[in-house]
Amino acid sequence: MSLACLNSFVSKQMPFLVLLVSALALIFPSAFTWVAPRITILLGMVMFGMGTMLRFVDFQLIFQRPRDVLLGCLAQYALMPLIAFVLVRIFALPTDIALGVLLVGCCPGGTASNVITYLAKGDIALSVTITMITTLLSPVITPLLMLCISGETIAVPFFSMMFSICQVVLFPILLGIIVNTFLQRLIQKISVCLPTFSIVVISLIIGGVMAVNADKIASIGLVIAVVVVLHNLTGFALGYLVSRMARLERPKVKAITIEVGMQNSGLAASLAMIYFGAAAAIPGALFSVWHNLSGSLLANFFAKQD
Repeated sequence: MSLACLNSFVSKQMPFLVLLVSALALIFPSAFTWVAPRITILLGMVMFGMGTMLRFVDFQLIFQRPRDVLLGCLAQYALMPLIAFVLVRIFALPTDIALGVLLVGCCPGGTASNVITYLAKGDIALSVTITMITTLLSPVITPLLMLCISGETIAVPFFSMMFSICQVVLFPILLGIIVNTFLQRLIQKISVCLPTFSIVVISLIIGGVMAVNADKIASIGLVIAVVVVLHNLTGFALGYLVSRMARLERPKVKAITIEVGMQNSGLAASLAMIYFGAAAAIPGALFSVWHNLSGSLLANFFAKQD
């Protein structure tokens, strides 16, 4: 099997791979606990891989289609935190779990959304640009949103979190872009392996979070799962509604719908582990499992409609 075929196969089977790793981590937690202390390093590697797929010229779409990009970014950073805040209040979640849900809502779009948009026959360029911009803005926007919606009784380390996001997200992406700019031939040789590598690493991150929280997931996992599913599906619904109200073309509607509903839950889990404890990482891990499954189903639905 060629690497291209392997990438295609792994990308399409990503939801099931994530589900399998999650199940194994809950059944055999000792096999995945080694991942937990290394989550930030692993996520940084994924972000570097994302950067190597970009060039500085890719930012030109912002100036060519500013309305589409601005709408997608605003919807991402306005709707998902708001939905998370409402769900936390409705379900009266414990503080650590509530912080995890809020973190998922305040994080940028996930890189998996680009694959899902491709499968849905959506506007891939718009999807990649929105993911890229929300990710680059995340060092400021994510801790700022957390500071605003988490409440006065919860201490959110704004500057420390901002620096962590720079370390895990911004710096690796910029380094990847620079490497791609000056070592393009080398990147072209290894780029075929990057999608599969990213999917495997993200699956390991989810497995690590699941492993260290196996007992807590067993006791309150159902409630968190309901919140995660509602968060994701409401994000899809409102993203679709906003883009339809803006009278965008169908491929753009698909891209924004998927971007809004799919979060960088790996980043949420990583930040939660650093600042709020292992339990706060559970919503991020469950969101990673669910949004890949729901995103794949949505992509299939969109593609069949066409």
